[in-house]
Amino acid sequence: MNPQLFLAFLVVAGVLACTPGVDWAYSIAAGLKQRSFVPAVAGLCGGYVLHTVLMVAGLAALLAGLPGVLGWLTVAGSAYLLWLGFGTIRSWRGATFSTSEAPQAESNQFRTFLQGVGTSGINPKGLLFFVALVPQFVSPEASLPVPVQSALLGLTFVLLVAVVYTCVALLSRKLLHSRPGAARRVTLASGIIMVALGSVLLSEQLIPLAAGITWQ
Repeated sequence: MNPQLFLAFLVVAGVLACTPGVDWAYSIAAGLKQRSFVPAVAGLCGGYVLHTVLMVAGLAALLAGLPGVLGWLTVAGSAYLLWLGFGTIRSWRGATFSTSEAPQAESNQFRTFLQGVGTSGINPKGLLFFVALVPQFVSPEASLPVPVQSALLGLTFVLLVAVVYTCVALLSRKLLHSRPGAARRVTLASGIIMVALGSVLLSEQLIPLAAGITWQ
């Protein structure tokens, strides 16, 4: 693998991982509401592992190139974000930020993990990142086969987001656990961010569709 391309990828991927968005909102909410944020972060990373597998298998480019598929994926992702965001908003007043070390139920941990997978895995922006951006850092002249390079770049991104999201969740817990009022406001803001992003994604798909129907 070309060292210069790999370093450039690290910079770009690091900037993207450090850019606040729905993944950050979910990490912060998990850091405040859950006894352990590990299932949430693992779920977010699992979604990007799924994108990596699709990219290496060539399915990501195929899905992105099929007419309408990306649009329906966007609708599904936005609907999921709206559901997750409204759920966070509904629960923010009664949220408790206990520091108890009692073990979290396995069913709750698995549900948190699946929600994390859904948050990043259904996100069409993640699919486009792996389809459009990652191939720019793959060198056909390198000794490693292109699929192997793609897999290494994808897993590098997963590692980066794991570190960043762990820090985000950990810092939110450390800074806000002793401030219940501020923690609840941040939880509310996280839910609002999810709803806002879901609404924007949904409107990007529905407004052109509605305009087309009107003109017909």
